[in-house]
Amino acid sequence: MPQTETPGTEAAPRTRLRWWTELPLILLVYACYSAGRLLARGDVSTAVDHGLAILRVEKFLHINAEHPLNRLFRTEAWIGVPADFWYASLHYLVTPVILVWLFRSRALHYRAARTWLMTSTFMGLIGFTLMPTCPPRLLSAGHGFVDTMAQYSSYGWWGGEASAPRGMGGMTNQYAAMPSLHVGWALWCGVMLWRHGGTRTAKTAGVVYPLVTTLVVMGTANHYFLDAVAGAAVMGVALLLTPLVMRGADRARAWFTARVPLVPAASTGPSASIVSDGCQTSTGERIPRQRESRPRPGADPEASPSDAGDGAPAAAR
Repeated sequence: MPQTETPGTEAAPRTRLRWWTELPLILLVYACYSAGRLLARGDVSTAVDHGLAILRVEKFLHINAEHPLNRLFRTEAWIGVPADFWYASLHYLVTPVILVWLFRSRALHYRAARTWLMTSTFMGLIGFTLMPTCPPRLLSAGHGFVDTMAQYSSYGWWGGEASAPRGMGGMTNQYAAMPSLHVGWALWCGVMLWRHGGTRTAKTAGVVYPLVTTLVVMGTANHYFLDAVAGAAVMGVALLLTPLVMRGADRARAWFTARVPLVPAASTGPSASIVSDGCQTSTGERIPRQRESRPRPGADPEASPSDAGDGAPAAAR
């Protein structure tokens, strides 16, 4: 498969990025994302209506793959339990690991990759706000879905509320399902592995990881198939916007730098000698040092300063 370069996403950064500036930035974006998900709860009845509308469209198009997958996951524990661990863990482990790997080993590509991921995250947050969606697992039992996270919760650390740890279900927004950023972030990871992995194993993982994640989010009844499609679409749009975002960030940085007063650098040139009555300083001395005038051999001790040579201090009287 030929590798194509996206214009504007492979340029080397103008300034060297530092981990102590990147880490707070990424944590800030993730905190905004988590807080936004929590605040954008929306009306439950509206979220249910959106979920049922998606399900009707899928049934009409005969693409409701989440139904057979959910039946498989809930009846075969050897599939359902690993799938629940996949859903609850890898989303928060693989993505930061690949970010760190890019930062350390693929510095020329890191900034564009990070900007792409952040842009898609904010776009997903807009989707959660505008279209709160009830996931399949929260629909009434008559729709044929079983929450496998709740069914197999005794095997893991999560409780009955999505993938949140036990007792923390109230701190999550269970209606933030459209688009699926589980799928979107997995697709980002896959592209990074495919383009920059350099080995056949990395490229294989780049294909397998997003595909398996898509199956997992549907089989665990956490997302509809169209949620996964929307997650992939968000990543595509964010990729197109990444060069614009990067140029905007560069202009903002230049504007800010031009208006921040610069502290004048200390002079590093040689300092002038300071000469006072009976004292001299050499270049680099800060405190004048008394110099003794020693007569040359054969010179008259009472000779005048001119007899002692140019620059000699006057004799004490």
